[in-house]
Amino acid sequence: MTSHHHADHQALSRKSNELATAASQVVAHRVTRMVLAGPLPSERDRVEFQRMVDEKQQAFTESWLAMTSQTLLANHNLATTAWRSLCYPWLGGGATPGAMATQMQQAGMGVINKGLAPVHRTAMANAKRLAKTPLMRQA
Repeated sequence: MTSHHHADHQALSRKSNELATAASQVVAHRVTRMVLAGPLPSERDRVEFQRMVDEKQQAFTESWLAMTSQTLLANHNLATTAWRSLCYPWLGGGATPGAMATQMQQAGMGVINKGLAPVHRTAMANAKRLAKTPLMRQA
């Protein structure tokens, strides 16, 4: 079980690092594009800038919904474990404080992972797409 927890932590660390790198690349590309566009952006730039706003709203909405759903599931599981330990102690395998702490930690990691997924997915796709997109349209 410990190796599974370690793998979860490593996966979260990897996703966080990928997100940090991809977000930096996307921000650098878009800010450079905004500067080059000046006060009168082209239609191509306006579409990209609107896409930026729309994608952020969608990714963060998906993220909050995923975290809320995962939190509800985790709370249900934690309550079930605690209730079972209180009501049926003779069944054995009751929730020790250490087991409850581990379950809470895993619940927190699950919420973070679920919340990070939509933002990570969007940032990675944007970094890949924008890496192929010239900053200015060739004349």
